[in-house]
Amino acid sequence: MNIAVKPHHSVVVIGGGQAGLSMSYFLKQSGIDHVVLEKERIAHAWRTQRWDAFCLVTPNWQCKLPGFHYQGKDPNGFMPKDEIVAYVENYAKHFDAPIMEGVRVLKLSREADGKFVIETSQGAMTADAVVLAVGGYHTPNIPRMAERLSEDIMQIHSSNYRNPAQLPEGEILVVGSGQSGCQIAEDLHLAGRKVHLVVGSAPRCPRFYRGRDAVDWLDDLGQYDLPVEQHPLKEGVRKKANHYLTGRGGGRDIDLRRFAKEGMKLYGRLKDVANGKLEFSDDLAKNLDSADSVYNGICGLIDKHIAENNIEAPVTPHYQPVWTPGEVPMTLDPASAGITGVVWATGFTSDWSWVDLPIFNGGNYPAHIRGVTAMDGVYVLGLPWLHTWGSGRFVGVGRDAENLLKHIRSGLSGRTDRLPLLRAVV
Repeated sequence: MNIAVKPHHSVVVIGGGQAGLSMSYFLKQSGIDHVVLEKERIAHAWRTQRWDAFCLVTPNWQCKLPGFHYQGKDPNGFMPKDEIVAYVENYAKHFDAPIMEGVRVLKLSREADGKFVIETSQGAMTADAVVLAVGGYHTPNIPRMAERLSEDIMQIHSSNYRNPAQLPEGEILVVGSGQSGCQIAEDLHLAGRKVHLVVGSAPRCPRFYRGRDAVDWLDDLGQYDLPVEQHPLKEGVRKKANHYLTGRGGGRDIDLRRFAKEGMKLYGRLKDVANGKLEFSDDLAKNLDSADSVYNGICGLIDKHIAENNIEAPVTPHYQPVWTPGEVPMTLDPASAGITGVVWATGFTSDWSWVDLPIFNGGNYPAHIRGVTAMDGVYVLGLPWLHTWGSGRFVGVGRDAENLLKHIRSGLSGRTDRLPLLRAVV
């Protein structure tokens, strides 16, 4: 009887985005046999889950994938979507990454002999080590309360939003004020659409301050290199929303108060949908104040840095509110308001159900220290705040991949000098 032998690799990298490709770069540089499995196409999320006018919110100079730093003519600009896709695709071509596109991983488990089994849509393979480079944003999250809205209202998740013309005529409700929600609300607002925005607790950041992009100042301050264990919130920072601002039009602040002054309707956090009506929390003023406090706090950090280092820089005043909410409605009838569409900018949930390995904490999230899990041969990469603020970005993912290479090489060679993990980390 002929028993089929599964293909075997020293390392299998699951996920072909910037994290998986960065890992592949270092593995190839080290001559380690490996393959990268991508369920869709390279740069799939950038290509299919961003709107038409999307731009990076960080300047181009921060595109520092290992061995492939940005070399264009506009380092202080912000790549639009098509250029981001091209950057990632060209990176894979640059070092001839051994990537298999259109291969979905169905299950990851471990055999009694210690080898990992990767069952895919195109058959099974085995590996001595695996790197889960799939990020943490897997399934679009639309709250179940959406089911109680009228069927006459078009509802989409932010990952499916492309442009204002996609939505029906009438007023549009955007739920969520993180990076996507604020930028989509701006996109609709600039197109002359009447927008209603549900405002949460996401912080905001200045785009330019005292003569430079705030990202440049924050980089000088070492903020993108700050390890998670030194952050005041420790691992809790991994659950915090990113600051909202935009790279559109050469880069600018997103000021929800200014939008309100121009006619956008703002509400507190969405609590429920009852009898077809939206019910809000009485926290709009609090949420706006909190976002502005973070904004001015960043300005204060920059001011301190400038003063301590005797840097010549123009003086810029801190932000002062241009609008304050009066009596904010606690309920809203979409039909009476003329709302015909809802964009749910409510994030994503993680789906690790295909991973049959004991690497998770009590929150069903991979427990790790800088990507090294408690299980020999299993690593994670590309998660927000894996090690620093830059970990999930072009600027920092390469450093994390290079660090994992040391542990992978140690494990493959049979040494025991890997990072000890004595207990799960949130």
